[in-house]
Amino acid sequence: MNNDNLIRMVNQIGAFFETMPDRAEALQELAMHLKKFWDPRMRKALLELIEGSGGDGISEVVRRAALEHRSLLA
Repeated sequence: MNNDNLIRMVNQIGAFFETMPDRAEALQELAMHLKKFWDPRMRKALLELIEGSGGDGISEVVRRAALEHRSLLA
C-alpha cells in the first residue's frame, strides 16, 4: 500500500477517535480499531513510518495511540 494512502486513511480514523472526551480511552479504542480492521502488513507499515521518519503527516492522536499501544499493533 502507498504510504500517502495509509497516512490519509489512518488520519481519517484518528479524526473520529479524537472527538472522544476521554483521551486515554480514545487512544486505546483507536489502536483496537486498527488491530481489528487493518491487515498486519498495514499495521507494520504504520509503525515503521512512525519509528523511521517520526511519522511525518500522521496526526498526533494516531502517533500517540500507536506508540502507547504498540503491542496491539505489532
